[in-house]
Amino acid sequence: MTRKSQKSLLAGFIALAAVFASVLYCGSRGSTQWPGGSNTIASATSPEVPEDYVALKEELKGVLQEWGGGEATYGIFFKDIESGTSFGINENEPITAASTVKLPVVLYLNTLIAEDKLDWNDRVTYNSSMDWQDGAGILQFTARDGDSFSLRVLANLAITISDNVAYRMLTRHLGRENIIDFMESLGGQIVFPEGRNITCAKDMGTYLEAVMNFSKAYPDMGSRLLDDMSNPIYHVGIPGNLPDRVVVAHKEGDVSGIANDVGIVFGNKPYILVILSKGVSDIDEGFARIALISKMVYDYQKTV
Repeated sequence: MTRKSQKSLLAGFIALAAVFASVLYCGSRGSTQWPGGSNTIASATSPEVPEDYVALKEELKGVLQEWGGGEATYGIFFKDIESGTSFGINENEPITAASTVKLPVVLYLNTLIAEDKLDWNDRVTYNSSMDWQDGAGILQFTARDGDSFSLRVLANLAITISDNVAYRMLTRHLGRENIIDFMESLGGQIVFPEGRNITCAKDMGTYLEAVMNFSKAYPDMGSRLLDDMSNPIYHVGIPGNLPDRVVVAHKEGDVSGIANDVGIVFGNKPYILVILSKGVSDIDEGFARIALISKMVYDYQKTV
């Protein structure tokens, strides 16, 4: 069964029990020390590929060249959390973000709540004329005009089952311009150009780093966000070929011709990894290739 087929089913109802079990608490959990050490990212970065990662970058470029017979273009960004060393391949290439954009939006929501500007229990009323969208999620089937949903429910649905209606409701509630300002304040360079949902691998890496910094500043809320990211129903990209014991907090996204995954891999040496692709002829194959790239990075990181 393809990802597109999955999205058209009511399988989201199966996930609903888990979703509401997750949202019943709003911060009672104590601080979680995520695998791989502290939630701190070293700030040092180099404009050149760090010596330790030259071989990895060349290996990845070789694989991409092998796939070069098609029309697909890949944007990759890597950052070691402990040392801050990073590199990219086409990391500034504009690529449709698809559902990966839900991550910075939910991070913005978390930030506003942490600053006491909003509350998890605040509710947003569903308006089908503005909020309905097909594709991923369950609210497209269940929400009726006048229904209201808490910010906590909407945030959880947007991350764990990539609910498009939840995302649209959050965007309407938070304000598109406010979201853009927030993403740019984090360092985003390609943020909804001409209103289009376009990003680049380096920007998505910046947002993931912001998630880690947020989890350090607000351990309870950050832990919950990372937990949501670690338990999505779409879990085949970056974690696809990794050992089950390795926690991967990530957000996948796809539309026609686009297969993306952005995440934090909490191995023995945790790292940020962003893999965006456009011109992909088969979405399932696109995510299989993301999983292959991810495994190459994971195996190499163990040797550094």
